[in-house]
Amino acid sequence: MAKVERKRALRGRAGRMKGGRGSGRASTGQVRLWGRHPVEAALKNPERQHRKLWATREGIASLDGELPADFPIEYADVADLARLVAKDAPHQGLVLECAPLEDVFLDEVALGEPDRPVVVLDQVTDPHNVGAILRSAAAFNAAAIITQDRHAPPESGVLAKSASGALETVPWVRVVNLARALEELAEAGYWRIGLAGEAQDALANIMPTGPLAIVLGAEGEGLRHNIAAHCDALAKLPISSAIESLNVSNAAAIALYAAATRG
Repeated sequence: MAKVERKRALRGRAGRMKGGRGSGRASTGQVRLWGRHPVEAALKNPERQHRKLWATREGIASLDGELPADFPIEYADVADLARLVAKDAPHQGLVLECAPLEDVFLDEVALGEPDRPVVVLDQVTDPHNVGAILRSAAAFNAAAIITQDRHAPPESGVLAKSASGALETVPWVRVVNLARALEELAEAGYWRIGLAGEAQDALANIMPTGPLAIVLGAEGEGLRHNIAAHCDALAKLPISSAIESLNVSNAAAIALYAAATRG
C-alpha cells in the first residue's frame, strides 16, 4: 500500500512563548509538557529528545525511577513553574521541555493487528478532546489515531495533560487528505464506521470482526459529507432522548469499548 501524503515536518511547531505562559509550545520549536503523568511518560519514551526539566524537589521525588546524573534539571519553586505553563495549569512541580515527536505515517500502522482499531478524527480541534481520545485509545489498545494535518491541534502541554501519558504511547498519524487516508485504510482491509446521531443502525449491530476504523466528527458539525461518504457504514450510540449528543471524547471511549469487547 502506498504511503499517504506526509504530514508537516514536526508536530508542536513554534508558538509565541519566551519563557512566559502558553499552551505548551515553546518559541524554540520545542514542546513544554507539565504534570507528573505526561512528564514521566515523556521521560520514559526513548523516542523523545529532552532539552530541560524545571522541577521542585517534591516533583522530582514523585517520579517513578531516577534520572541520569547528567540530565539537565533546574530546580524552581511553584510560582516560577507557574510562569512557564498555561494559566492555572496543574504542573505538579514538573515542567519538561522537549522536541516534538517524530512523524508517524499511515502505512506504519495500517497493516497492524486486526483486532486493534484505529480512530479517525474529522476536524476535532479541541486539544482537551484529542488528549482524552488518546487516553481512551491507550486504555482500549487502539493502534493509532489519525487526524488531518490542518484542523487538528498541535502537540502541546494542554493536550498531553489531557492524554495523561498516552501521547507517548499511541501513534498519532497526521495526513494531508483525510478522505484519501480512509481510502487507503479500505485498501488495507479496514471496515470504516462513522459515528453519526442521524444513523439508523446502532454501533453494536454492525460491528465487524476484522480491522476497524472508527470515524468521529467535531462536536456540533459532526462528520463532513465527504468524510461520511468515505465510510462503509454510519452508526449511532444508543443514548437517551433526554440528551442530544455526547462529547466527542466520550463517544470515542464508548466506541472503543465496544470494539474491545466485540466477539
